[in-house]
Amino acid sequence: MNHSVLIDEAPFSQQIAEGPESVKAYWIKSDDDMRLRVAHWQTDGNPKGTVFLFQGRTENLEKYGLAVGELHNAGYAAFGVDWRGQGLSDRIAEDPMVGHVDRYLDYQNDVAAMLKAAGNLDLPKPWYLFGHSLGACIGLRALSDGLPMSACAFSAPLWDINLSAFQRIAAWPLTWVAQLIGRGHTYAPGTRPESYVLNTPFEENRLTRDPGMYRYYQKISESLVEQQIGGPSMAWLFKTLGETRSLSKLPSPEIPCVTFCGAEDSIVAISAVEDRMARWPRGKFELIPNARHDVLYEIPDVRDGVFAEMLELFARTG
Repeated sequence: MNHSVLIDEAPFSQQIAEGPESVKAYWIKSDDDMRLRVAHWQTDGNPKGTVFLFQGRTENLEKYGLAVGELHNAGYAAFGVDWRGQGLSDRIAEDPMVGHVDRYLDYQNDVAAMLKAAGNLDLPKPWYLFGHSLGACIGLRALSDGLPMSACAFSAPLWDINLSAFQRIAAWPLTWVAQLIGRGHTYAPGTRPESYVLNTPFEENRLTRDPGMYRYYQKISESLVEQQIGGPSMAWLFKTLGETRSLSKLPSPEIPCVTFCGAEDSIVAISAVEDRMARWPRGKFELIPNARHDVLYEIPDVRDGVFAEMLELFARTG
C-alpha cells in the first residue's frame, strides 16, 4: 500500500451540505507539501463501488452534499477533494480570494494524494469518476495518465473556455505578460474578488435555472465564507488555455464515458466538448436543452435524467 497521507480528521459542515450523515473528512498532504481536504461518504451495507468527485473551480466539498445523496440512494460511496487554492485546502496566492494555480501539473499532485488516501481508506471498488467543469479538465489528464477508473461521467467539461475570437487573441499575450512582470496573481479582466453566487442575482446567474438549487449554492456560500473564492488569476487563465490546448491533442481514454452539457452553458466552449466526444470510442455526449452550466443542480427533470444516465453507465460497467 502507498505510504499514508492521512494526517487527521478535518472539519466538514454536514448540516449545511444537507448530504448523508456518514461523511468523514480528512487532511492529507500532497508530495509537494500542500495540505488538502478530502471527504469520504460511506454507505450502509455493501456499496456498489466508489464515485470520485472532481469538483469545479470555486466549489467546495459541502456543495456536493445533495449530489452524494443521490449516489447513496443508488448504492454508491463517494470520495471528493478540495483542489489546492479552494475550499479548505491550502491557498496559493497571497490574496485568498483569487483562483490561482502555478501550473496544471500541480492539480495532478492533488489527484495522486487523493489516490493514496483512497488506498489508505480501502475505498470499495469498482471506482468511478465524476468531474464537473475544471474537475473534468483535471480528470481527462489524470485518465490519460492512467487513473484507475472503470467508467467516467463529466458535466460541462472545461476542455476549452468560452471566449470570443477577440478575447482569445487578446488573452494569450495579456496573461503571458502579466506573469512576466510579476502580476500573475492579479485577477483576470472582468473578474473580481467576490463569490459569484453571493453577488449575482438568480435572474442573471449562469449556473442553473432552478431557484431552489441556486439558493442552496448561496446558503453554502453564506455559511462557509472562508471557503469561497472569486475570479481566476491571470496565471490561472494562461495555464488553463495552455492545458486545454494540450489536452485537445491527446487521444481519448479507453474507458466508457458519458458527458453532459447544458445547451445554455456560456462558461465552457461546447464545441471543444463536441470535438472530444466525437472521438471518444466508448463515449456518449448529451447536449441538454434549456440547461445551463451545472446540470447536477438544474431543474428536476434535467438533474434526474443526468443522474439516471450516469448511474446506468456505472451499473453497466461495474
